[in-house]
Amino acid sequence: MKKKIVMEIINPNAAGIDVGSRSHFVAVGQGSDDVKEFGVYNEDLNSLVQWLLLNEVTTVAMESTGTYWQSLFAVLQNADFKVILCNGKFTKNIKGRKTDVQDCQWIQKLHTIGLLTGSFLPDEATEQLRTYCRHRANLLDQAADTTRKMQKYLRLLNLRLDVVVKDITGLTGLSIIEAICTGETDAAKLASLRNGNCKKSEEEIAKALQINGRTDYFFALKHEYKMYQYLQSSIKECDIEIEKLLSNQINNSENKREHFLDKKVHKRINKNTPKNMDLNLMAYQYFEGIDLLAIEGVSYSTVLSIMSEVGLEGIKKFATAKQFASWLRLAPNNKISGGKVLSHKIPKGSSRLKIALRNAANVIGNLKDTPLSNFFCRINYRKGRVSAISATARKLAIIIWNMIVKKQPYNNEHGYEFLDQKRKRKVQEMKKLIHKFDIKTDELGLQLNGL
Repeated sequence: MKKKIVMEIINPNAAGIDVGSRSHFVAVGQGSDDVKEFGVYNEDLNSLVQWLLLNEVTTVAMESTGTYWQSLFAVLQNADFKVILCNGKFTKNIKGRKTDVQDCQWIQKLHTIGLLTGSFLPDEATEQLRTYCRHRANLLDQAADTTRKMQKYLRLLNLRLDVVVKDITGLTGLSIIEAICTGETDAAKLASLRNGNCKKSEEEIAKALQINGRTDYFFALKHEYKMYQYLQSSIKECDIEIEKLLSNQINNSENKREHFLDKKVHKRINKNTPKNMDLNLMAYQYFEGIDLLAIEGVSYSTVLSIMSEVGLEGIKKFATAKQFASWLRLAPNNKISGGKVLSHKIPKGSSRLKIALRNAANVIGNLKDTPLSNFFCRINYRKGRVSAISATARKLAIIIWNMIVKKQPYNNEHGYEFLDQKRKRKVQEMKKLIHKFDIKTDELGLQLNGL
């Protein structure tokens, strides 16, 4: 007698959609008449919704294929369907069956028996902020590429500005490049544009600015400088939109608006940080009184990534800090067979937030005598810097989740200390060690007074 395996139906009125660039295949059942193809135009999407309503569908599962799913997802949500957006690796079909019709039927079958889980999606306000921040990051990448090209053409013109200034897009560098693009070739006059903060003298700068007169390189340099100026103005426009969006979110919430925080004199403001807003105060208000910048190594760009990639409400969707770290792919992916651990590597793939946390962890590795830097050093000693960066990034994710969700302030027992404060603390620690081990002054070979 043949045995039959019966699986419980979790979603009886389910549909599966195979998303494509030119058409969408929709299945409401496993029969040949239960599959229909729709186009990607707006009227086609409305027809798709009407067909689902006609078949009494209440929940829909679809793959997150590129950006083709977003318009369809918005239309389905507006029609009050329960939409499950799935990772493509969880909907892979069995071997030997690969057509659009069979794919959508397979998705419908998996969703009917409850084997599909939805991906994380931020709220609408966070999604808008993410669009602006990602576009700004792309503009910064283009500006960096333009800067490298300007440096290349300067070098080909025998203008070794990169040798005498630290950054050719700084105050001194941009002033000299602008004068060169307007036709100035006198080295002494170019060197006189030196900013007072520049370490090199005018004489040394003048020696580095002896142009060779190549018109083709000069033409290319002018175009790259114009592109750099355009990108900088675009970045400022993007900053204005980001500030406007964050201000609206803060002003529309009494819980956010009531908080206030003083400026942090110890936090360095990078040249790529938005200058038209006080991110220290806005982040404190956005997270309703949680100061993420109190964590050493966390910069303004790190906090902006958290706000735009996951948001305040988004991070609360994760039940535990471990789930948040696993979603970021910062937790080990244990593979066990026969009671033996085959692998425990971190999964591949890097989201923008994961990269931001790893960058912050790398900065922490360069700090000295802080709780997180001491943790970094211990992992670095045993497993190397790459593993230390991953472990510290995961620890940062755990700390951030607990701060935002559980309202736990970051505990740094020493806080931010200046040189004289750190010196006093070190003296106290040395006094305790000397008294603990009963060390004599002649054993140290030093004349210790006041101990």
